Amino acid sequence: AARAIRARVGLVPQSDNLDPDFTVRENLFMYARFFGLKRATVAARVEALLEFSELTHKAQAKVDTLSGGMKRRLTIARALINDPEIVVLDEPTTGLDPQVRHVIWARLAELQARGVTLILTTHYMEEAERLCDELVVMDQGRILDQGSPTDLIHRHVESDVIELRGEVSEALFMTLRSMSAHAERQGTAVYIYTHAPMPILEFLADAPELTIIHRRAGMEDVFLRLTGRGLRE
Repeated sequence: AARAIRARVGLVPQSDNLDPDFTVRENLFMYARFFGLKRATVAARVEALLEFSELTHKAQAKVDTLSGGMKRRLTIARALINDPEIVVLDEPTTGLDPQVRHVIWARLAELQARGVTLILTTHYMEEAERLCDELVVMDQGRILDQGSPTDLIHRHVESDVIELRGEVSEALFMTLRSMSAHAERQGTAVYIYTHAPMPILEFLADAPELTIIHRRAGMEDVFLRLTGRGLRE
């Protein structure tokens, strides 16, 4: 029973534990042996996964010669060698540059479109918001809330955020607080949360010395509202 369950699950660990003694293609072939797959099946699947992960041109390269993004894509490809129904990913894009992160997000979205269930842990709120249908927000081992990204945003924060950079006097801060649903300072930044941004933006038009960023609220705002802005170490 345990073997049958493992055959239906793919695992992407936080660290890329690839075998440095083998090439990219050999890493996939070697991992496939754990599942007892037929060689003809594996051969076709390896080539498809090399293409899926955009590593066909690196098929004969040793792992140590790959960039961090390539290693991550190979680790994800390896987790798919058994054609799993469920893939568990531990911080799949941590430490990667934005271009690589977006490539991986696109590949994971393709898996979702095929009906593969993804279970992932991440500190990137944009990643959670993009990829997840259902989120569990945790802090220090406690579940704080769960739901879809849209539900969590509607439940915990206002629709719009206005960020201010620059010297915001206490008098101005108190005025902005009275005009909004919620306002807070973080260092030299001020965050204003509101369902009615236009009156505040019009008021701030008389403060050209401030840098003003207006955006829609997202999961990062939810996480900070639930856990606070203090460091977690």
